[in-house]
Amino acid sequence: MRDIASLTEQEILALAISLEEEHARIYADYADGLRHTFPASSAIFREMAEEENGHRRSLIELYRDTFGEHIPLVRRQDVKGFALYEPLWRLRPLGLDKVRKQAEAIERETRRFYERAQQRTTDAGIRKLLGDLAAAELEHIDLAQKLSQELLTGGAKQNEDAASRRSFLLQVVQPGLAGLMDGSVSTLAPLFAAAFATHSTWETFLVGMAASVGAGISMGFAEALSDDGALTGRGPPLLRGTITGAMTAIGGVGHTLPYLISDFALATGIAIGVVLIELWVIAWIRSRYMETKFLRAAFQIVLGGLIVFAAGVLIGSA
Repeated sequence: MRDIASLTEQEILALAISLEEEHARIYADYADGLRHTFPASSAIFREMAEEENGHRRSLIELYRDTFGEHIPLVRRQDVKGFALYEPLWRLRPLGLDKVRKQAEAIERETRRFYERAQQRTTDAGIRKLLGDLAAAELEHIDLAQKLSQELLTGGAKQNEDAASRRSFLLQVVQPGLAGLMDGSVSTLAPLFAAAFATHSTWETFLVGMAASVGAGISMGFAEALSDDGALTGRGPPLLRGTITGAMTAIGGVGHTLPYLISDFALATGIAIGVVLIELWVIAWIRSRYMETKFLRAAFQIVLGGLIVFAAGVLIGSA
């Protein structure tokens, strides 16, 4: 791996051409990935891709005039000091905030490269172009901010915020809430049935863990296989399944752990307290994200939990 200080003027120009071409393609991919959910931001990145293509053409013209037709392959991974960026441009759907931050980091890194490269060159034409490009990269950041102010105003900004919130609800909150509700409520019956049937904290703990883990695996697979997210906008199946499965297991494990305490009465009292906290958290999430009044959400969740709890106690006491 080479250091920038060891590059010749020919290699510096070749690297600059490679960087501009790479950035243009990245920004074009950003624009494509955002065009349906964030059309205004997509327009910003399309403009940035056009700017990078303009930089690339200027560099190629200068290279031809100075060194001829053949451009050696010099890439960012061949030179020390360049960051390796997460390939966000391959993901669907794209996370808007991450994309904007990554684009800004790319622009700042490229500007620093041009400033260092300018110091390494003696050719007047190359120094001038590199200096112009360093200034252009800084203006590019300003251009993105100005485009954001021009395009993301009024309805466009509100629409993008609404789309971002809707994606978060569909891809994270809903699968997580479904898992937490299932784990917190469905495991109550087997747990307390085992508790009141055996009065053994260890055996109750084993039943609770088995019910929680089993429910987590089942719910995770069910969510992941329900749809591929392409039409519903619910996001990648693997992500949804993982969230649902994990939250299901957490919901059941929460009121199972108290049965590690050897005192049956104390363990049961703590477990019931944990159940009430879990039901309150579920009601708060529904109120916060699902636009359900808290008292109504609490009544629905607590009523369902009490029914399942009572069924477990009755079965265990039979």
